[in-house]
Amino acid sequence: MATFSKIALSGSTDGRLIKVAATATAGTTLHTGSATATTFDEVWLYAVNSDTSDRKLTIEWGGVSAPDDLIEQTITTESGLVLLVAGLVIKGNATPLVVRAFCASANVVMIGGYVNRITA
Repeated sequence: MATFSKIALSGSTDGRLIKVAATATAGTTLHTGSATATTFDEVWLYAVNSDTSDRKLTIEWGGVSAPDDLIEQTITTESGLVLLVAGLVIKGNATPLVVRAFCASANVVMIGGYVNRITA
């Protein structure tokens, strides 16, 4: 029987928002998946832009290869929480997959969210 646990993003401190400091690949680490092959992480990500300009944000989904691993979205200024990733899944691997982000400007976009960890 599978077990479900809601956990904070591994790149977060106590569930707080993560400042996207990186301006190019490899991005700021948001979450590192499991090293166990029977574990799945359902990832939910939200962004907020505190800047006075819209900012392009790139999510690196499990890798850094363009275009296969990249999700791009423009985060409008002061728009509150914007849904970036709605429950996409990463599977546990011997070399854990990492979800990262980078932005055109450092430290103006913050990302929060959570993971539903599913273990067999």
